[in-house]
Amino acid sequence: MSSEPNAYSSHPPRLREATILDKIVANGGVMSIALFFIVCCLFFSVTTNAFLSAPNLLNVIRQSAPLLIVAAAMTFVTTTGGIDLSVGSVLALTATLSAAALQAGIPWPLAIVLMLLLGGAGGVVQGYFIAYERIPAFIVTLAGLSVIRGFALLITGGYSIPIEPTSPFVAIGRAWVLGIPAPALIAIVVLIVAYIAFNETHFGRYVTGVGANAEATRRAGVNTRRVILWVYVLSGTAAAAAGVILAARLGSGSSNAGQGFELDVIAAVVLGGTSLFGGRGSLVGTILGALTVAVLANGLILSHLSPFFTPIVTGFIILIAIWLNFRLFRGGAKGR
Repeated sequence: MSSEPNAYSSHPPRLREATILDKIVANGGVMSIALFFIVCCLFFSVTTNAFLSAPNLLNVIRQSAPLLIVAAAMTFVTTTGGIDLSVGSVLALTATLSAAALQAGIPWPLAIVLMLLLGGAGGVVQGYFIAYERIPAFIVTLAGLSVIRGFALLITGGYSIPIEPTSPFVAIGRAWVLGIPAPALIAIVVLIVAYIAFNETHFGRYVTGVGANAEATRRAGVNTRRVILWVYVLSGTAAAAAGVILAARLGSGSSNAGQGFELDVIAAVVLGGTSLFGGRGSLVGTILGALTVAVLANGLILSHLSPFFTPIVTGFIILIAIWLNFRLFRGGAKGR
């Protein structure tokens, strides 16, 4: 036998250093929505006079706070391969009950805590049927959408419940801190916590693992059912927080609040590159997706389009953006 050293063992193959193109492909979802967001901002800046004004931009941030909060929680849900269609109904119910609780003389801090607990409890119920009874999330949360909205309508009879303008509660939705709307500050705190939980904790890795391969994650010793249960608790609690903020900003609670809100949330999450099939999610992408949805709604209104025409345009733009995301970046990843 030859005494020469084995060339393969002496010189193991080098791992190719990731190029800029590799990084772009790997983060295709975030890159595409970032580009689309910039294009939307530039377009509305050119076609309208008020879009880039400070009052309008602050208004966009304030109005998008509920969407950002719930979309962050929905990222966890969608990454597990699930979906929560009930968030708009939870928002309406908690907005309604917030106003009713304040009218009944319940202190506003206690009212907020009760609403968050109510949202979490709704998440527990839905999460139980999804995680432990193995009923598809679409069916469970579709039923939740109807039942919860029905309770809100039953409580109000279809009318709004006003909130006393002098109540400290309204400051949650109307106050300004250092020139920034209070809802925006709340959303920023929630997004920071969500980002850390999703990217830097075991729970975030479990969420991704459940969506990528639930059986392998279970065999690794993770209680996958509990993980699934908890993501719906997070979603319900986030929707309740959004309901509280909306009621405080509007100064009333209405059972009609949040109509179609769940679709905006799902659009924001998917636009941000989170896979509807689970296993891949991005909080940064979700933030950009939510801001894009908010900018589209605001910009189309400033363009003086009919409010009945706005959902049509928004839907088409979102469909095209998602299609480009899948075709350009997902296709590029496969090709490489």
